[in-house]
Amino acid sequence: MTSSELWSRATAERYDAEDAEMFSAAVLDPTLAFLAELAGEGPALEFAIGTGRVGVPLRERGVPVTGVELSAHMAAVLRRKVDEETLPVVLGDMATTVVPGDFTLVYLVYNTISNLLTQDEQVECFRNAARHLAPGGRFVIELNVPPLRLLPPGATAVPFDVSDRHLGFDTFDLVEQILVSHHLTRDGEDGRYRRNASRHRYAWPAELDLMARLAGLALERRVADWDGTPFTDDSPKHVSVWRKPA
Repeated sequence: MTSSELWSRATAERYDAEDAEMFSAAVLDPTLAFLAELAGEGPALEFAIGTGRVGVPLRERGVPVTGVELSAHMAAVLRRKVDEETLPVVLGDMATTVVPGDFTLVYLVYNTISNLLTQDEQVECFRNAARHLAPGGRFVIELNVPPLRLLPPGATAVPFDVSDRHLGFDTFDLVEQILVSHHLTRDGEDGRYRRNASRHRYAWPAELDLMARLAGLALERRVADWDGTPFTDDSPKHVSVWRKPA
């Protein structure tokens, strides 16, 4: 077992509704097109597949998808959408779980590598991806760039959403590279708020490139989003592609 925090049944049940924007065509279409092109005619493996936000529609596009998921509750929500034969899911962590077969694509979306809270575990995630890749295959990660430039001197918190129904801010442990994402979400119309927090280990793009080299992978491409916007100093996130030698 890795240090990743487990998603509870209650969190899994409301996950799709709370992240409805991430299921929109505007978000999903470029994501699916990017991944389908890299997968080609081969199969894809999604680490931390969750409720199948990306894996299920990617399978519908004709890409054979297998998933690895730590939370049985998240996997149970996915299973209501598609059966095991159509989209197999193995319960386990993304750093050590091995599934049969070789894949032309292994991918991690929506900051999920940050669920691994130590550098060693993130390195093992890269090695696990390389273990599953066929020669010439690609490993893709979508990850935010740490917003540390937004921290005023002496501050440890950065807000990322202030709206009528949600208040979100991140706090940082700069020594351990741990980010805690805090959420206050209004439930119903009675004015009450539900509070939750999750821990993540942030990593810089250059650090990920070194992890890739340790796993025998080489950076092929880095862009700012799934549309292929060039990555710059001001990009808040990146989509990076590393390739296993042919």
